Amino acid sequence: MLRRTRTAKVYTEPATDDESDGMAGNQKDDSEELEEWLPNLNEGKPKGSGRKETDETAEKKKVTKRVAKPKEPKPKEPKPKAERKPRAARVPKAKKEKANAEQQTKDAVLPKLESQQHVTVKEERLSINLNSNNAALPRDMPDECPSSSQHFPKVKKEEPDDSFTFEEPAQKKQKTSNATQGRPIKLKSANSYVEDLQMNWDAIQVLAVKTGVEQWVCANIVQLFQEENTIPFMVRYRKELINHMDADAVRDVQLTLEELRSVAKKTKSVAQTLKKEGVLTSELEVALKNCTTTDEIDHVYAPYKKGSKLSKARRAKELGLEPAAQALLQSPQTLDLHSSIQPNTKGLSTLDEVATGVQEILADMIAKDKETLTYVQSLCDRSAVTIHSSVSKTALKEQQPQEGNQKSKPKDIAKFSLYADFTSDIHRIQHHQTLAINRGENLKILTVKVNIPDWVKNDFCRWCINVRWRPQGFARPELMTVLKNAAEDSYKRFILPFLSRGYRSKLTSSAEKESIAMFVRNLRQRLLMCPVRGRVIMGVDPGFHHGCKIAILSPTSQILHTDVVYLHGHAKHKEAEKLGHLMFKYSCQTIVIGNGKACRETEAFFTDLIKRQFFKPLDVSYCITDEAGASIYSVSPEAVKEMPDMDPNLRSAVSIGRRVQDPLAELIKIDPKHIGIGTYQHDVSQSLLRAALDGVVQECVSFVGVDINICSETLMRHIAGLNAGRARNIMEWKEKNGPFLNREQLKLVKGLGPKSFQQCAGFIRINPETVRSVSSGGNEGLEVPLKKTAEKKKKVKGFNPLDQTCIHPESYSIALRFLSQIGGSLDQMGSAALRQTIESSVKSSGLDVLAKSLDTTPETLQLIVDGLTQPPGFDIRQDFEQADFKREIVSMSDLHDGMVLTGRVTNTALFGAFVDIGVGRSGLIPNRFITPEKLPVDQRRRSLALGPGQRVEVRVINVELQRNRITLDLIRLLR
Repeated sequence: MLRRTRTAKVYTEPATDDESDGMAGNQKDDSEELEEWLPNLNEGKPKGSGRKETDETAEKKKVTKRVAKPKEPKPKEPKPKAERKPRAARVPKAKKEKANAEQQTKDAVLPKLESQQHVTVKEERLSINLNSNNAALPRDMPDECPSSSQHFPKVKKEEPDDSFTFEEPAQKKQKTSNATQGRPIKLKSANSYVEDLQMNWDAIQVLAVKTGVEQWVCANIVQLFQEENTIPFMVRYRKELINHMDADAVRDVQLTLEELRSVAKKTKSVAQTLKKEGVLTSELEVALKNCTTTDEIDHVYAPYKKGSKLSKARRAKELGLEPAAQALLQSPQTLDLHSSIQPNTKGLSTLDEVATGVQEILADMIAKDKETLTYVQSLCDRSAVTIHSSVSKTALKEQQPQEGNQKSKPKDIAKFSLYADFTSDIHRIQHHQTLAINRGENLKILTVKVNIPDWVKNDFCRWCINVRWRPQGFARPELMTVLKNAAEDSYKRFILPFLSRGYRSKLTSSAEKESIAMFVRNLRQRLLMCPVRGRVIMGVDPGFHHGCKIAILSPTSQILHTDVVYLHGHAKHKEAEKLGHLMFKYSCQTIVIGNGKACRETEAFFTDLIKRQFFKPLDVSYCITDEAGASIYSVSPEAVKEMPDMDPNLRSAVSIGRRVQDPLAELIKIDPKHIGIGTYQHDVSQSLLRAALDGVVQECVSFVGVDINICSETLMRHIAGLNAGRARNIMEWKEKNGPFLNREQLKLVKGLGPKSFQQCAGFIRINPETVRSVSSGGNEGLEVPLKKTAEKKKKVKGFNPLDQTCIHPESYSIALRFLSQIGGSLDQMGSAALRQTIESSVKSSGLDVLAKSLDTTPETLQLIVDGLTQPPGFDIRQDFEQADFKREIVSMSDLHDGMVLTGRVTNTALFGAFVDIGVGRSGLIPNRFITPEKLPVDQRRRSLALGPGQRVEVRVINVELQRNRITLDLIRLLR
């Protein structure tokens, strides 16, 4: 098939076969193309398109006579809704459930697909799977996956990107209409929120479209956030209102909500600025209020920005050429450009200058028209748009002269060798590739360009002349030439840069979102590692010249002894005897070594002692733990306050030991960005990353639960509903009044009002055993008088067994009625007898029937059942991975291809997972080896594939001793 060679600068690659077929129908001789601009060809449909459906063409022709935006009446505000209808009509094309995996990259199809897939939501959610092997575990706990609950600042637009899934749609796109326990509730507050935005679109409807969540659920979530509810509280205690969405899905709605709020705020600010400058017209105000993204606002506002030079269109309007431009579209037969010539005025002195001015105004009108932008975007959606990166001229110039002064530049260029001549389809580029390209561009090492095929420009210009901007009467050839040039100029100067910025913004936003999701997932896995309880532990911060810092900790993390030993010097035998004496003195059988400098040598030292049975009769074992952030923590104000008289180096050893004893309690003291998780943390939005990680910390702490009488102030401030001030007030109350005996006493703390109590009460535990250990004397069973106020002068009763559970105080009366109904009592909580009674009652009557008889919801009753059947001291982390302890060492030289090993995931990145196999260097499992068939059924999503702390069985693929690289293949996930 022959086709004409395209020479435009925008696209330099050959077209695909599909494009060739479409372009063949558009090839014309120059004479034929010239005839297309003439108005006397009144045919039923535009020539040469071949890519626009008949229905769409007919629909566009209906608005042909609306040639310019000034002619559009202001009441036509629901126009964006009308434009959404054709997209919705295309959804049924992908209704086949068998094709879900193939259709997951089509954004228009996603909402329908996800509504069909809702049955599997609970199995696929990014959540904590707790009920796999323990019948006593709560049935709905997988929905309580920790994630972010912070109110985020303005964020970039999030576009659907499902490339990180295997075969299911993205979690954020799950429809909730088919949920059996969903309960639509119309909320007044949500409507008031929509009115507050003062935009031409419905915020709840846009929120539902962007997130794929039903409108009634979005309305409920909006009101819950307006009422200052936290995400942990919503996910655990308001499941019926959010239709069982997990924390990550709720957070995604929150992010999109903040985005829409920022768009409305920016629209209002821009409108006020334009009004002060006296350039705000009714049409411009409508265009601003139609924008749903900040990119669209910037596109509309760009020509009016203060400080920028006057745009060509505005200069032409000031010369009085706007009526001529309007006349060309509305009554071209009466337009005479010669009448606008003014010989003594610059810009109007010749006919060419007048024609150019009219062209500039038309180009500006075309570029700001929403229907025009929608059409050109639809053309791009059907074309092969690519992104290309190459080494910048600046980097090449700096590499050549005086290499002595530019030693770092060649190294930086070498780091980006993969992207020196890189081309990828815009829909197939990986997230880590986008972030790497952005980093190279920011360092001025790479030049990045978005390539759009030439046929998009040709079809766009043809559509503008023949359909959208077609004159309403006969136009002479010279006027049609002006209109043609205006369409081409508009595409080149405005629309093409706008499309390129849009694609780059979407890619960056999607990559940042996935990178932050990776951070969130890794941090959650790290915080929820199972604590090692009941052991005396020796924490070791290894070192050469300054010695190894050691700290011996009691089973309750109290510091028993600290010291510095020199294990790698001439007196190492003497130091070994010193270590042995300390191990016997404190009956310490567990050693935790940090993975920093001298780690391998220190590990070899202890391995040699264990082999020689130096510590006999003690059965000593050791483990390696990540010490990232320990040095930063050791000099932080938090560490100084906790260990004021201790050397900072010894504080590091204490932190290393405590990371194994209770990872959650220790790691929350450190900035999450310093824990050593995730990738590209400096290339994403820092405010968004910080908010997401802080939210995950809050949710992990809340879902695990906190014993209020023994937890630290640092841990307490991360409970949902609390902050630093309230945590400090709680600590002061305990110092003054003694330990808390029940949750009701929290209401007496200064600054902790009804809303804060509602949010935090369900996540706080009151354990009688810890109260007895904290209390002085034997009065733990008596009523304790509290401080009196004008309103509260009564004594609070003693312990309430329900305060040890996840049951919220607002449901205590329901729990008591339920126990009375089945013939149980609070004394039986956690016992096998009560569990059997409850299970038989639920099985015989059904959860829904029991809930109705108690005048509550099935979700609340299920939570009550979980709280009553969980054993005392239940910890959701008990089924998570624990640190690996060993007694021997393997070196990298012992590895060979095909060897099968077990290891533990230390970190995951956008391109694979790093696994510690005990040789001092983590191996990498590339993403191509993490396939669905190697994972359990409940983890067959890339977002759930592997995370820090998980044990895996791997096969060695390749060992590069010179580069210290190990490539592994995943065999299976161990449980």
